Amino acid sequence: MIKPELLAPAGSFEKAKTAFKYGADAVYMGTAKLSLRSRVNTENDDLAKTIEYAHSINKKVYAALNIYARDNMYDEVKKQAELLNELRVDGIIASDGGVIETLKEYAPDVDIHVSTQTNVVGYNSCKFWYKNGARRIVLARELNKQEIDEIMKNKPEDLEIEMFIHGAICYAYSGRCHLSDFLASRCGNLGDCAQSCRWAYNIYLEEKNKPGNLMPVEQDDNGTYILSSKDLCLLKEIPEIVEMGIDSLKIEGRLKTEYYLATVINTYRNAIDDYMNNPNEYDYTKYLKEIEKTKTRGLTTFYFNDKNNKDFQEYEGKQYNPDYEFGGKVLEISEDRKTVIEIRNRLQLGDIIEIIIPNKLEPVSFKIEEMWDAETAKEIDHVNPGREGQKVILRLPIDAEEGWILRRKK
Repeated sequence: MIKPELLAPAGSFEKAKTAFKYGADAVYMGTAKLSLRSRVNTENDDLAKTIEYAHSINKKVYAALNIYARDNMYDEVKKQAELLNELRVDGIIASDGGVIETLKEYAPDVDIHVSTQTNVVGYNSCKFWYKNGARRIVLARELNKQEIDEIMKNKPEDLEIEMFIHGAICYAYSGRCHLSDFLASRCGNLGDCAQSCRWAYNIYLEEKNKPGNLMPVEQDDNGTYILSSKDLCLLKEIPEIVEMGIDSLKIEGRLKTEYYLATVINTYRNAIDDYMNNPNEYDYTKYLKEIEKTKTRGLTTFYFNDKNNKDFQEYEGKQYNPDYEFGGKVLEISEDRKTVIEIRNRLQLGDIIEIIIPNKLEPVSFKIEEMWDAETAKEIDHVNPGREGQKVILRLPIDAEEGWILRRKK
């Protein structure tokens, strides 16, 4: 039984450091202009810094260059490929056949990872991409476990397989959606998705012989979120996934906060390690309790267990688990546990705070009984995040480390 790689999203260098601190073996990031999350595309200096840092701690970085490129984009594709080759990124995630051919020429020293956007749903497709230079395949999200197992048994032996285990599900086939481009002139396949599937829609029936006679269909005051899906969560299925021999388990969410990353990555890190160490004692419910402290649209296993599953749509557009929020991040520690915290939400005396500890599932909880302004050292009873980088001093109950994340119970 081989331990799979835990692969986490990182929208910035700071988020990458958080991901590594909380147990990620590798992170994936956007490129400067050519990935499918243009709002968090990573500047080249930030990407270079992340790669250097990751390699210094024996971790990996994969860069997404996974747009479907128009012909006028290939000069930029070639420049980006040459840069990534020079930076020694560990893999380039791509989906466009023309881009992949370009990578083979302009980034010959970098592994090619074929994106989920290519809709690989069988081992015959795996063999095709393997012959055309792929080192790793990111499977389509619509596969069930029987189909994944069949791929694992019949793929080329040294072809790595990656699959999503947690995060948002796109309503379109493996993310290849045209809805945003149609409704908002923002093309998701060029990295500018407006998330139109999350919008509220008013649905009506119109009688053919009486134009304008509109009858509403299944909606409340907010309309209906008929295109919105729940979030994928395969915590319960970790044993089956590990036993199949999947090489890399991927968490979605380059737009997410460091708090979300710390919670989700730390939970899956503990789940994977616990199963590897004690496979007969795996109990997913204790990990689920931690995951439920992050905001979700509800959780689903999608098609993994049942190809006929329809319980993955979130018709009300709600975000669940609102009882916790990002409290802050540890910046500096003193000998008496007076700790400088960069705050992310309002804190006040009496608040219950949980410290998320890397590689430990159970957080440490405490009540704020003292608090000082970080600039004046004066005691205060509350603080609001009025400016970026605002800091406060708290006395923590344990010795913390720089970069640890605190969450506040509402």
